[in-house]
Amino acid sequence: MTDERGQLVLVAAVVIALAFVPVLFAYLQFGYAGDATAMTTRDDTGAATVAALDRSVDTAAPHVSRQYAWHESVHAVDAYRAALDGRLAGITSAGLADGTAVVVDYNASAATSYARAHCPTGDGRTFGPCDATEGVVVQERADRTHVLAVAFDVTIVEDGSETHLTVVVRRAG
Repeated sequence: MTDERGQLVLVAAVVIALAFVPVLFAYLQFGYAGDATAMTTRDDTGAATVAALDRSVDTAAPHVSRQYAWHESVHAVDAYRAALDGRLAGITSAGLADGTAVVVDYNASAATSYARAHCPTGDGRTFGPCDATEGVVVQERADRTHVLAVAFDVTIVEDGSETHLTVVVRRAG
């Protein structure tokens, strides 16, 4: 009788263990969120940084598109980046008092990829060729250099964690 009782206890333990399998899968499916408040703060900082980059790219040196001929596009990029760098300094220093560090760098490879994907080629196109120089995408329009987009790498460091973003911000107009 004791062998049957031992086997019954063993079978009951297996049934209970199997009952926990769906709970385990549900837990793994939902994942562990850790400190959800910290994640939300980091997401908010990322969204605010991207919004600030968007405004900065749109308003930095609007005259660059009219001032430089296409053969001077390297000088146009230099002038545009000089105007934009002052705005980037304000973005990177904004969260320091709260213990948040934001680092913004230009991303040349993302700019090149953007130019390949978004600049039409071949006959019948309205505008001239595009070029990506030092993270800035420019296009020839009526023999003038027009800034299309700027690619950035953004690193947000807060509370011992890092978030990395690659962002391509299109210039309005």
